[in-house]
Amino acid sequence: MATKFKGTGVALVTPFHKQGTIDFGSLEKLIEHTLEGGVGYLVVLGTTGEAATLSKDEKFALIGFVKDVVSQRVPLVLGVGGYNTQEVVSTLSHGDFDGFDAILSVTPYYNKPTQRGLYLHYKHIASASPLPVILYNVPGRTGVNMTAETTLELAREFDNIIAVKEASGNFGQIMDIINNKPEGFLVISGDDGITLPLIAAGADGVISVVANAYPSTFAAMVKAALDGKMAEARRLHYLLLPFINALFADGSPGGIKAALDVMKIVPNNLRLPVVKVNKTTQSLLTTLITELKEKGIES
Repeated sequence: MATKFKGTGVALVTPFHKQGTIDFGSLEKLIEHTLEGGVGYLVVLGTTGEAATLSKDEKFALIGFVKDVVSQRVPLVLGVGGYNTQEVVSTLSHGDFDGFDAILSVTPYYNKPTQRGLYLHYKHIASASPLPVILYNVPGRTGVNMTAETTLELAREFDNIIAVKEASGNFGQIMDIINNKPEGFLVISGDDGITLPLIAAGADGVISVVANAYPSTFAAMVKAALDGKMAEARRLHYLLLPFINALFADGSPGGIKAALDVMKIVPNNLRLPVVKVNKTTQSLLTTLITELKEKGIES
């Protein structure tokens, strides 16, 4: 099961119309764009998808639409997380997860639990989940870091906890997990810009933002790195790196939506409190997209 999630996954954005409703036409276009680019799997209702701003009904509609469009062509991962353990467990116990292959569950945010609290939170999730669980550590957004010790404890004790998406940016912590993880447990990068060095250290792939825009190039970089073709991986990494840095210069998913709008894939509409990038970042992204096209890197 875990091998399904080696390589490149895409944290899909959620397109909106100008009036704020979900733009399902653009979502279908984006899905086809990423699949044609050769990505390995798709993640629905993640941070990049602005899941925190979607109503329950909108989430149900989005889930059904993505399942129908993808039609089992690639594995699907569903974001199911929160700061209320009981509510997350209830969702997992009573939800319909047909068509999905795993859940991605972010560490609780706002209430800043201790490591013991994190362990017990995920223990309850693992016990309730009908699908394999991918842990998601992103302290820059949640305000709490899940240590290597806690991640490894969970990986060793629960067979259905199959991976961690690590977005701490802490190389020492991530390498500790890689070096001591049980066989078959995946370490997945949560940061596009450091995916190459993490794979070189033994990571298994990425859940990517930039692959919304450049799926074929980024997936080719990840595959080359996993195959040990590091010269080719470095070439592609450094081609995309200025663009990746610009994507996050003024907040995410503002950056990727600005870029996708320039590429005429998804309109640049977001939901508050997320807003569009500033004019400087917008101009930089437009310039970088033009430069990549001149170098033969198409969306």
